Amino acid sequence: MADIIIMGSGATEKQISTVIKKIKGLGFDINLSRGTEKTIIGIIGDTRDISDEVFKILPGVAQVISILKGYKLASREFHPQDTVIKTDALDIGGDSLTIIAGPCSVESKKQLLNTAERIRKSGARILRGGVFKPRTSPYSFSGLGLEGLQILKEVKEKTGMPVVTEVLSTEDVDRTAAIADILQIGARNMFNYRLLQRVGKSSRPVLLKRSFSATISEFLNCAEYILKEGNKNVILCERGIRSFDSDFTRNTLDLTAVAVLKKESHLPVFVDPSHGTGRRDLVTPMSKAAIAAGADGLMIEVHPKPEEALSDGFQSLTPEMFAEFMDEIKPVARVMNKKF
Repeated sequence: MADIIIMGSGATEKQISTVIKKIKGLGFDINLSRGTEKTIIGIIGDTRDISDEVFKILPGVAQVISILKGYKLASREFHPQDTVIKTDALDIGGDSLTIIAGPCSVESKKQLLNTAERIRKSGARILRGGVFKPRTSPYSFSGLGLEGLQILKEVKEKTGMPVVTEVLSTEDVDRTAAIADILQIGARNMFNYRLLQRVGKSSRPVLLKRSFSATISEFLNCAEYILKEGNKNVILCERGIRSFDSDFTRNTLDLTAVAVLKKESHLPVFVDPSHGTGRRDLVTPMSKAAIAAGADGLMIEVHPKPEEALSDGFQSLTPEMFAEFMDEIKPVARVMNKKF
């Protein structure tokens, strides 16, 4: 089984082309990564029946590596350099720290516009707002649906802020992608493989949240479903896992996952301390810790009147709190060589 071919430092363009031609002749696609000293060619597809010897004998080949993990496209071995997702408005990943902020749910145009204008002044780069809301109780507010999408569109046009919102089903993808700049797959849908495959066919970046019951391996394999369909712009988001201690926090925010994911994968890693803790007083300290652990971005819930919020008001910051929050995290970002 051959998954990665490392060309020698002296490999010629002709030798590299010969290897690529051989791979494609066997029916596979490739991922090409050029470094200063060597070129790495990743083979995309099921290579279990392909012997390493097929490539070892080719001129210029220094090493052939097999990846035994279930995820290949998401792995750091396959793609050594960090992935930086480039959008019309900003770059996500690399040396940037991207702040996503906004209410858990879109409740009205006035509410969303008020929030967007104030968080933008404080330095948020992307506006979040749920319009299709999966809730534990069927009696809880489940979003404005298509009306909410229209509000997102109007506020986006008014403020110029790119927006991220969740999709719940394959039927939601096209109409949501027509408005949203980033599609979110929530924790409850992380294992929805058909939805993962569908957003994998979209041209929009995907923010994939870790399920509260998922291992890191399962998380990366779900990202693989999206990548395998051709969408290379995936953001991994840690948002807390369930543990035995629920007396003090909503979830246990697994910040070890940030460091592990940065080592295991090349994809940008975000942290959602709002859902991860369920407590607004813990958002700032856990955000600082997330940045120190290597996070590429944060997702923060902000509401103009949390006490009146239709969902998750208890973990939402006010716009004033958010402005203070941004000031407090800047020193940590500077230490980690991250820029807003």
